[in-house]
Amino acid sequence: MAFGRIGIGVLTLLFSIPAAAFADIVSTATLTVGQTLSLDKGTVASVAAQSGDLLLSSGTLTFQGSASGTVLGNGTLILYNVLTQQVLQGASTSFQQTAIPTGPLVANAAVIEVKTNGGNYAKLLLTAISSTSLTFQYTTYGASAAGGGGAPAVTAVQNNYSYIAQGLPNYGIAPGTLFIVKGTNLNSQPLSALQSSASPGLPQTFNGTSVSVTVNGTTVQPAIYYTSPTQLGLVLPSTTPVGTGTITVTNNGTASAPAQFVVVQSAMGMVVATDANYNYFSNSSSASPGQPVILWGSGVGADASNDDRTFPMKQNNLTSIPMTVYVGGIQAAIAYRGRSQFPGVDQIVVTIPNNVAAGCNVSIVTLSGNIVSNTIAIPVAQGGGACTDPSSAFGPAVSPPSGKNGYSTGVVTVLQSTGITRTSTVVGTTASADFVRVSGLTGTVGSGLPSVGSCTILVASNVQFQQTGLDAGSISVSGGGTQTNLQGVASQKGVYSATVSAVPATGQSYTFTGAGGADVGAFSTSINFPPPLVWTNQPSITSVNRAQGQLITWSGGAKGTYVQIGGQSAVSVGVGATFVCLAPVDDGQFMIPSWILLALPPNATGALNIFNLVYGPTYSVPSLDYAYSFTESLTDKVVAYQ
Repeated sequence: MAFGRIGIGVLTLLFSIPAAAFADIVSTATLTVGQTLSLDKGTVASVAAQSGDLLLSSGTLTFQGSASGTVLGNGTLILYNVLTQQVLQGASTSFQQTAIPTGPLVANAAVIEVKTNGGNYAKLLLTAISSTSLTFQYTTYGASAAGGGGAPAVTAVQNNYSYIAQGLPNYGIAPGTLFIVKGTNLNSQPLSALQSSASPGLPQTFNGTSVSVTVNGTTVQPAIYYTSPTQLGLVLPSTTPVGTGTITVTNNGTASAPAQFVVVQSAMGMVVATDANYNYFSNSSSASPGQPVILWGSGVGADASNDDRTFPMKQNNLTSIPMTVYVGGIQAAIAYRGRSQFPGVDQIVVTIPNNVAAGCNVSIVTLSGNIVSNTIAIPVAQGGGACTDPSSAFGPAVSPPSGKNGYSTGVVTVLQSTGITRTSTVVGTTASADFVRVSGLTGTVGSGLPSVGSCTILVASNVQFQQTGLDAGSISVSGGGTQTNLQGVASQKGVYSATVSAVPATGQSYTFTGAGGADVGAFSTSINFPPPLVWTNQPSITSVNRAQGQLITWSGGAKGTYVQIGGQSAVSVGVGATFVCLAPVDDGQFMIPSWILLALPPNATGALNIFNLVYGPTYSVPSLDYAYSFTESLTDKVVAYQ
């Protein structure tokens, strides 16, 4: 395959740098009674010294000034990780200034969303609690830490495309990789423009900043793409040895403390796939089985014949570097792995397997030894053209009506859940309703699911939108000879929930009746509960060998529908991973592949789950654009990943 000049659209994506990404405070804080936390400044002081955003009093955490927010009392590390600036902004319409009681808060579970006095968005994870203090890990998006100046400090070293965190089993920076360094005081000037990589090449000192890396006694200087006070874009030289090393940032003569990171032979981070002419795929223009595609990203590994600084790079096929690519769970033939024309930007050329299952979110993952890349997805259809995914797996199509940038929707649900720990099993059935208006869309809101037969490591969506809860008045659900009133969820307008019978019988009918409220009209709809999904081999699974994969078997479920199989594990605050796979319920089994499980932290207690989501009939509700229903049959089990 010939490799010509990269198209402008691809080049823009590969080097897109949102300015908001370079002005965040990432820190920890301990508040004692009588102190306030300023999330805009990253400081803690007495209430007399600063107004702050949050004040800890005896038994309450109170929003100060114009700050507002909400507490997610059943949060997790994974939830905290996916709260991006865009997600917080979308949720802010439901923020309030209601004081938060500290008594019910649980360490490593309570997540707090905040809009600060400065108009920034912040997320906090409670990590420790006592009778007189609260300790948080937090991120304030778009703020600058107080003080300014001082020595540079490195807080993270990550692949420019995968953003895999240190501590995860698939972390590592390969020689020749475009990577980022996050921290404070890394440069004394605002974010620079991208620098040309044409002769004489990318600089090793820029705007007074230089970087040195030392691994196994060898010291190298990365080339610099851009600088800012809180983030640097760098290319690690191919001459860097493999091993645990240190990185030091020097800003105008002042050096940071050395920060440790790991250099590995190959660790791919992917961002996008294109056809051979650098055209993007879309749901109306899919890739076809048998078609060559180009995977773009960084981290293939060292190329000793390139200087990692100068455009155009030599495009050597680095066949000596072990690598496997899976498309939709099927191994794909690799025609090329190596540099594009730009330093640090790599290409992998593969052929879509002929037997891959078609769909709009067919996952792609790269495996280098035991190091798994992030996952990306492409649409696949025989002969190209429009892709399709079964509506019974992805639900009704929901998009803004013509001429609008948003929509209003209502969902009613009956969930049968089985939670299994090492000491107990809890079975329950919950009826819920959720009414919301989605507006300000800047993309298409998808399900986040992979196509049938695929698995993916979940990441936060970059779709931006705002959600506003809708008042639906009083709602009841009847079934099995009983009637229950749903209760509104505190601080979450438009969300209603109630516990109903423990185990619904197959075919059990549930009728939801809404009297109507300020935003939603009266309605009535019924849904029948299908045969529950039974996880048949769960008693034998107490641990998961990540390198061998894990077989999951089941019975029951609604014929012709699909099973979602997922899991998660975390080893510390902010260091964890989650995956999801999709399989036909009629298959009765699915092998979770090792190349997905290897992305989860080992020696950690996590969760493994399966559930069958079955969509019911749509129904009409005055003032809503869409109204639909579904049932869920879920089993969630605590397991150890090895």
